[in-house]
Amino acid sequence: MHELNDIITHTDNWVKRVIMKYNICPFARKEVERNAMRYRVVEDTKFKAVLKQLIDECQYLDEHQALETSLFILPRGFEDFHHYLDLVDVANDALMDNGYEGVYQLASFHPDYCFDGDDANAAANYTNRAPYPTLHIIREASLEKALASYLEPESIPERNIAFCERKGAAFFQQLLSDCQRHDTDDNLGDKK
Repeated sequence: MHELNDIITHTDNWVKRVIMKYNICPFARKEVERNAMRYRVVEDTKFKAVLKQLIDECQYLDEHQALETSLFILPRGFEDFHHYLDLVDVANDALMDNGYEGVYQLASFHPDYCFDGDDANAAANYTNRAPYPTLHIIREASLEKALASYLEPESIPERNIAFCERKGAAFFQQLLSDCQRHDTDDNLGDKK
């Protein structure tokens, strides 16, 4: 298994070479450039331990207001997408149980992400595919502010799906594969 730094590097590559480069999240660039994004690798594989660390991460964000968001990366134990979805459900419950409803919300990413009812090989799934199972902890107040300044924010998911379908699954498979390389060429994966 990859070392901690490799996992962070791969995830950072994904953020910069996929999410930012192709504007999958129009709000990511600002936070990356401000260095306001945290990468937290969690080695635990049991729900209870992972949930404790998730709440610890929310508390960390509470104490570090300059940080806008955290990518909570789960490199082991959640490779099975359905098992991961079970974690997402209990993680959302844990946020509510710990008084974080309306404060933080979770976005979910997984190497095998598949929208309900879609074919596993559909290109649209790549809007939520990442090198590792990842929970993105987002400050709700900041998200609301960002969405208020964005023309037609409800169009973002549809735009991303259309882009993924236009580029095709093979294009995104290569991008994700390139993210696990260690060179610093930001043009990796820029195959048209």
